[in-house]
Order: sequence, then C-alpha cells, then structure tokens
Amino acid sequence: MFNPLFILAKGAENFNALFITLLIILGILILLIVANIKIVSQAHAMVVERFGAYLKTWSTGLHVKIPFIDKIAKNVSLKEQVVDFKPQPVITKDNVTMQIDTVVYFQITDPKLFIYGVDNPMAAIENLTATTLRNIIGDLELDATLTSRDLINTKMRSILDTATDPWGIKVNRVELKNIIPPKEIRDAMEKQMKAERERRESILRAEGEKKSAILVAEGQKESKILAAEAEKQAAILHAEAEKEAKIKEAEGEAEAILKIQEATAEGIRKINEAAPSEKVIAIKSLEAFEKAADGKATKIIIPSEIQGLAGLAASLKGIVGDDK
Repeated sequence: MFNPLFILAKGAENFNALFITLLIILGILILLIVANIKIVSQAHAMVVERFGAYLKTWSTGLHVKIPFIDKIAKNVSLKEQVVDFKPQPVITKDNVTMQIDTVVYFQITDPKLFIYGVDNPMAAIENLTATTLRNIIGDLELDATLTSRDLINTKMRSILDTATDPWGIKVNRVELKNIIPPKEIRDAMEKQMKAERERRESILRAEGEKKSAILVAEGQKESKILAAEAEKQAAILHAEAEKEAKIKEAEGEAEAILKIQEATAEGIRKINEAAPSEKVIAIKSLEAFEKAADGKATKIIIPSEIQGLAGLAASLKGIVGDDK
C-alpha cells in the first residue's frame, strides 16, 4: 500500500545526507585551497616543481599551487649568510705546516641554480675554500703568509666567486680568521716580539731622557737669559740713575753759579748805587790783599791802586780817625 508520508520522510533523509556530503566536500576543498596558498616573505624565494620538473621561482608575495600536482622544492633565503669553516692544514712554500680557518660571506642570487646546480652547496663551498686556500698559501713563504692577509682574502674571494657563480651563489667576502703556525715558530715569534717591544721601550726611554735633557738645558738657558736681561736692565737703570743724578748736580751747580753771578751783579749794583769813596775802596782792596797773602801762593800781585806802603798807612790812619 502506497504511503506518502513514508516517501516524504525517506526523501528528507536523502536530502540531509546529500547536504552533509556536500558540506564535507566543500570543507575538504576549502582546506585544500588554504593548504596550497603560500606566502613568500621578504628576502626569500620558493622553487616550485610540477610533476618533479622545475616550474618557476616564486618571489615575495601571495601564491597558490595546484594540489597534488605542484610541489615546493625548497624555500631559499636570499639574505647574506656567514659560514665559519674549521681550521685547515696548509703548507707554505718554505715547507711550514700551519692551521688556518676561514669565514666566508655569501649570498644566493639564483635559487634555481642553487637547488639544481650542485648537491650539498655548503659542503661544496667548504671543499672549494680549503682547496683554494692550499693553492694560495703554497705559493707564499711563512713571513709573506703572516703579513699578506688582505692579499690572500682578496684572491680567495675572487676565485670562490668565479667558481660558485654556476651554483647561483655570490661570494661577497672571505676572511682568514686565524693563522696558527707550529709551536716552535710561535715561540720564536713571541721571543722576537718581546725583543722588539724591549727595543722600542729602550728607544722611547732614550728619547724621553733626551727630551728631558733638552728641556733642562733650555730651562737653564732661559734662566741665564732672564738673569742677563735682569742684570742688563739693572745696569741700565743704574746708569740712568747716575745720569739723572749728574744732570741734577750740574743743574744745581749751574743754578748756584747763576745765583752767585746774580748776587755779584746785585752787589755791584748796590755798590754803584752807594757811590763809595776812595777810602772805602782802599780798605776793601787791603782786605782782598790780606786774603791773598794768607794763601800759599809764592807770588802776590799787588793792585795798582795801592802805590806804596806809606800812602796805604796814611789812608788807613785817616779812616780810623774818622771812624772814631
């Protein structure tokens, strides 16, 4: 017997099952799409293969690959990288064995060549570095090896950069980190360095003593110069003082002479004004004669006005009488 309700219930069950199935399929598709969305970050690149063959290189940005068909072979860093290789034994031209470790700074420029150009690129770079180092050091003697670090670095960088170019690698810089000679050579070098330091110390000490002696001599010289200048200045001041004293003395004598002359002139003037008599003049002449006679002169000049002793006595007598 036909039952419509049963048919509707059966259809609803089928619809629900189909809906659930569709949701599951849709979820799986979304998960697959999300899983195959790739974001390449800055300074990185991704090498993509399709069915095992190289397809393309993804640069920075958002990319989607086809599920089960495309494959990301490698995520490559494009930053500059540094690798420090362990010390390598090398032999110099004069048969000295030493240990040298190197540091290589490189950068991947072509991710495709880096992936497919060489197997195990780091091991290849290490072996190439060791071989190149041995070849270069083999042409140098020990002293040149120890003093030509920059030259060795430059040669190694040039050789390694050329050799790694087919691998998509650019070598930016190579540095010799340590150069370790044999122990006996290190001991000899230390003794030589010690002797050189002592020699430099002796030179510096001698130069210091020389400079000190020069400074002392210059100080003594300067002191003598200053003392001589002081004596010279004192002599000049003394001479100027004597000169000034003599000038003052001469001026005083001149002034005294002038005063005497003025006094004499004044006395003559007053005598002339007084109009002295001949008796007074005779007395003054006698006083002058007396002063002249008191001296030590052997010759005495008698004034012409005194003509005779009698006349002088008579005049004196008359004067005395008049005075009384």
